[in-house]
Amino acid sequence: MQPGASFWACAPFEQWHAVSAASKKFTEGNSRRPVFDSPGISGPNGRSTRMSDVKKWGSEEFWGLGFEWDPQWLLTPAQKDLQGKLIALCEATLRANAVESDAQYIYPRKNFEALASLGLLSLTVPKELGGLGENHVCAAMVVETIARYGCPSTAMCYTMHLGAVAAALLRHHENPILIDILKRLDKDVLIGTLSYSDPETGSHFWYPISSKAEAHGEGWKVTKKASWTTSGGFADWYIIQTTSPGFAGDYSDLSCFLVTKDEVKANPSEWDGLGLRGNQSGPIAVENAILPKEALVGPIGDGAKSNDEVVDPFFLTCSSACWNGISLAVIDIAKRHTTRKTHNDVGMRVADYPTIQDYVGEAIMDTNACRAFVFQMAQALDSVTNNCDWSIHKDLDALPRSTLLHWLWQVKFEASKNVAHVTDKMLHACGGTGYRPALQIERYLRDGKAGWVMGPTNEVLRQFVGKASLLGFGALDYWNKSINERVLNNEIKKMSEAEKRAFAEKLLADVAPAKVA
Repeated sequence: MQPGASFWACAPFEQWHAVSAASKKFTEGNSRRPVFDSPGISGPNGRSTRMSDVKKWGSEEFWGLGFEWDPQWLLTPAQKDLQGKLIALCEATLRANAVESDAQYIYPRKNFEALASLGLLSLTVPKELGGLGENHVCAAMVVETIARYGCPSTAMCYTMHLGAVAAALLRHHENPILIDILKRLDKDVLIGTLSYSDPETGSHFWYPISSKAEAHGEGWKVTKKASWTTSGGFADWYIIQTTSPGFAGDYSDLSCFLVTKDEVKANPSEWDGLGLRGNQSGPIAVENAILPKEALVGPIGDGAKSNDEVVDPFFLTCSSACWNGISLAVIDIAKRHTTRKTHNDVGMRVADYPTIQDYVGEAIMDTNACRAFVFQMAQALDSVTNNCDWSIHKDLDALPRSTLLHWLWQVKFEASKNVAHVTDKMLHACGGTGYRPALQIERYLRDGKAGWVMGPTNEVLRQFVGKASLLGFGALDYWNKSINERVLNNEIKKMSEAEKRAFAEKLLADVAPAKVA
């Protein structure tokens, strides 16, 4: 199917909405990478990872950190092969497009078309549906690779795409529309995204006050307002979260719907951010859209479960991989610059100064600690899901990933904190040259700043972990249901007799209508 053709190409659904689907080389010499002749470390399927494997950048050896600084033993042979092809694609296409996206605020659809050529839009889609059938470890590796060697904006848009695909896969088993989309992701370059935020609740995206859904004939009437939606106005399909049909005031009663580009109102190309300028993240609206019954993703009221089971786990894992990729990218650039730049008065390269070695050494260690955390949790997600086996979710109560959510909060916090520190230090290491756009560190620095503030923000995550560890998970009170009696009683103690009487009269007035009813 060519861009501009019918979105619902499958005959039973072609009546539902038409939607558009719509090199620079960096080579270096004098790379001083140690060669280890050890037999290597055994990876998945028993294949060893030799430390002497050469990382290529076009026809040359890569000018940044070599494979000896990457946890290659975590990858299967197929995943290593995919990684190599993706690095080559970044060198040939994605990286040059990243410069264009940043300078002109261009959405990276060209990069998605390139990713589709490797089958990456259906990376986690089961092979029986035409996908690569890959796992969480591979998803983290792919996002990190795109951010490091290619384009961070593309990596973040791709993260949201994987999250939308995961939400669809969770409940696709008896939904022909979802199955149809999942089969056509690469062929038709169908970019998905998530829209969960709300203009009235900010980064508390699990609280969609401005959204609603109701039954309408055999389908649904849906309204959604979102303050931030990555790929907003550019994605071909969206998984959105609203309050459920029949909503009675309980904001934990959430449902998810599939909408297409036709149902979404946005202001594409008006995004004006500090970094990640290709993201085109901004407000969208779905206004009383009439949707078929199959647009409901999962049963009514499934929204909170799907959020904890797939949306958050994939977002937190893959966005953290994106921040790690940015950290690695600036380390790579700093290595290239400091090993080439010479101070002729003393006959030393910048890399020969102990201070620079300290900067780079600490950056590598901190970043690899964050990478190890990401991949450890990706392995844990693989372990509890039979290596990302989507068939386990035919049982609607199978929610194994949700048991690891509090660990994934920590992953996102650490990776997004680290990227801010590492990009600053690598800018310092490169001196005034790093301040100029030509070296590209300043672009990665701006891109990395998004990590801390992207919801759930690091302030929210820090409080989540602290409160849950001290008071129990029930104390998190996502939907503002629990009464803090300690605070309430303390405030009442401060009241005068007259204030207590007035407060009591107000409470009685509030409950009186209920008694009459």
